[in-house]
Amino acid sequence: MKDRVSIDFADGVADVRLIRADKMNALDPAMFEGIIEAGAELARMKGLRAVVLSGEGRAFCAGLDMGSFAAMKDNGAGVPGARDLTVRTHGIANRPQHCAWLWRDLPVPVIAAVHGVAFGGGFQIALGADIRYATSDTRFSVMEIKWGLVPDLAGTQLMRHLAREDIVRELTYTGRVFDGTEAERLGFVTRIVEDPRASALATARDIAGKSPDAVRAAKRLLNDAVATDAKAGLLAESVEQQKLIGSANQIEAVMSNLQKRAAHYQD
Repeated sequence: MKDRVSIDFADGVADVRLIRADKMNALDPAMFEGIIEAGAELARMKGLRAVVLSGEGRAFCAGLDMGSFAAMKDNGAGVPGARDLTVRTHGIANRPQHCAWLWRDLPVPVIAAVHGVAFGGGFQIALGADIRYATSDTRFSVMEIKWGLVPDLAGTQLMRHLAREDIVRELTYTGRVFDGTEAERLGFVTRIVEDPRASALATARDIAGKSPDAVRAAKRLLNDAVATDAKAGLLAESVEQQKLIGSANQIEAVMSNLQKRAAHYQD
């Protein structure tokens, strides 16, 4: 975990940072593992009242590492830690989904401080937080369609409670990039701020000063209010992704992007 995710803890607030700055905190197998280990450490942490999640360097998280896409032609080798995505390894989620869903499962509020880019899996991980602060020029994308895939880090289950269904569909079908201002208007960003991490830490400290029993109870209630059919939804993500990975058109999506050429898909 230590070379991918850091945790600093003070006064009830855990400051969690993705620290692969040279790769814009892209999700390689070590990053997936680091996030999962960090989640387990936070779940055991005594005196935890709130969590701030951010990324070092130029971005929050640029999504799946390019090396993983290049490996996908090997029928799923690019999916870190999961050959059979339909196997539930962490409650209702598989291992990759757990990287986003674990923030929802933590009993305390999680605030994502987002800057630079949050693409693909990075966007979905941010959606797992209770609250999201971003700069106006932060760029977001449901980018999986670019690679012939569907969002499968719990994105379908998290997006549907934040934005209108037609908005979620448009973004998922096109993969278009949108900025923080639009993200706030659509419901994906809680608030636009100049310094997301500083603002997130301030909010976390405010929450840490409230009754921990009441805050935890509130999170349980709010989670229950939006959890209807989440189990079935997460499994459905995995079933669809399992069929796509390694298929002819998915390999063509990857190769056309890597080779910077127009894609030629088969009907």
